[in-house]
Amino acid sequence: MKILITGAMGFVGTNLCSQLQAQGHEIVRLNSKNCDLTQTDSLLNFNDHNYDQIYHLAAWTQAGDFCLYHPGEQWIINQQMNTNILIWWQKYQPQAKFICMGTSCAYDPHLPLFEENYLTGIPISSLFTYAMTKRMLYAGLLALNKQYGLKYLCLVPSTLYGPRYHTDGRQMHFVFDLIRKIIRGKLYSEPVVLWGDGTQLRELVFVEDFAKITTQLAATIDNDLINIGAGKEYTIRHFAKLICREVDYDFNQIEFDTSRYVGARSKCLVVEKLKESLPNFKLTPLELGLAKTIEWFWLEQGKLIPAR
Repeated sequence: MKILITGAMGFVGTNLCSQLQAQGHEIVRLNSKNCDLTQTDSLLNFNDHNYDQIYHLAAWTQAGDFCLYHPGEQWIINQQMNTNILIWWQKYQPQAKFICMGTSCAYDPHLPLFEENYLTGIPISSLFTYAMTKRMLYAGLLALNKQYGLKYLCLVPSTLYGPRYHTDGRQMHFVFDLIRKIIRGKLYSEPVVLWGDGTQLRELVFVEDFAKITTQLAATIDNDLINIGAGKEYTIRHFAKLICREVDYDFNQIEFDTSRYVGARSKCLVVEKLKESLPNFKLTPLELGLAKTIEWFWLEQGKLIPAR
């Protein structure tokens, strides 16, 4: 197949491209350097092909407390990007199936996190703007499907982790931040200070599993929204203990700063629809996935864990 991917140079994009290329597909990779999605005519340069699938992974956001300080920019930039690619899809590539990523923070934390609640209730206030841009993206898919019969698939992942995480200085998702801090504690005897009291819960999915699941669902499921999660969450303390064991660092030396931002206290997706769609798929065990991620951190030490 001929496949176009936005955000192709990002963490998810690089893993997805590797998966699709291994399957023999022809990939057109878009990134901020060769296509500015905030500009209405940027996608016209890619009209020389008819695509079978369009993966829209590009988004303007970062982990941590980034959303607290950029709500206006997040609304404008993400709405521009999402609207422009939806227009281009409907006008120039209606034969293509459109596959995109939602976000688990779009769910109201007071409701069960299953797909029927994606547009129900109010997202957590600190992530409200970004969450609503993702809800609007999904609403766009519903509208274009209803009027024009376009095919789509929207996937809502838990936090993704694994090797080849971005090294461009952006804020890291919690598990990468944990690994970086604990390795620095071991290498340089720096204090390891984690945000919150460590009892907040998180769910992880290995990024290579996500890429495989995505390609399988894209080939078999039309016009649906599906959660992609492990169906189980653990405390930050549990993740830290596993990392300490792998790195050979004393967990008891870790400090917890309860004054810092921690986001949602719990965020575990209901994954019954995923299990029904792919009943035989086995996720990478957490311990193995963390070991592979930590090994990559050591190899990338100069970029991710620079000397003081």
